[in-house]
Amino acid sequence: MILAAVDDLMFASKIQAAAGGVGAALTFARTPADILEKVASLTPALVIFDLNSSRLQPIETIARLKAEPAHAGIRAIGFVSHVDTDTIRRARAAGIDEVMARSAFSKNLAEILKGTRRGDGDHLGD
Repeated sequence: MILAAVDDLMFASKIQAAAGGVGAALTFARTPADILEKVASLTPALVIFDLNSSRLQPIETIARLKAEPAHAGIRAIGFVSHVDTDTIRRARAAGIDEVMARSAFSKNLAEILKGTRRGDGDHLGD
């Protein structure tokens, strides 16, 4: 199960289409509370965050997710504008496992959803 915390409709439809193409089970969360509730009830293998979404409060939500011992091991990947260095730095400080530029995320989406692409968390400079 993959949980996508994305409110950008273009990326949501892209993720949904890619998940269908690789047979990945996917659900979406639309609020910070919904993200944490679904993590607790579904224990996803991966949570995808749109780090540029102010409504989803991704940095705070990642910090809360990673602070919970039962959920700290859940893989979290975020995508962000490659020029938003402050958000990249804050996401890393919050404990995200990997930060990717939006373009790299789109390019590697099928591999990410299949679980065959395991990054090193170092795709963007500070």
